[in-house]
Amino acid sequence: MAQMNISIPDQLKSWAEARVAEGRYSSTSDYVRDLVRRDQEHAEKHRALVAAIDEGLASGVSERTIEDIIADRRKRDGRRARPADAV
Repeated sequence: MAQMNISIPDQLKSWAEARVAEGRYSSTSDYVRDLVRRDQEHAEKHRALVAAIDEGLASGVSERTIEDIIADRRKRDGRRARPADAV
């Protein structure tokens, strides 16, 4: 396993040590590894969201109304579509 030495302000060091003292992490290194993993997951989800937005923008403007879209979704989910005035 690679090693990394970082410098952080005393306040952040105390925060990390308090998280370890709570018992959720075995060490400050474990805590930092968890933060990095969570940041990676967040970045992956963000990339996927941006890709989905780009795909949607590239697909053009739909002729369907929002009511049509909702009704189609409910059909796929096996739910009955409500009348438009109830939406």
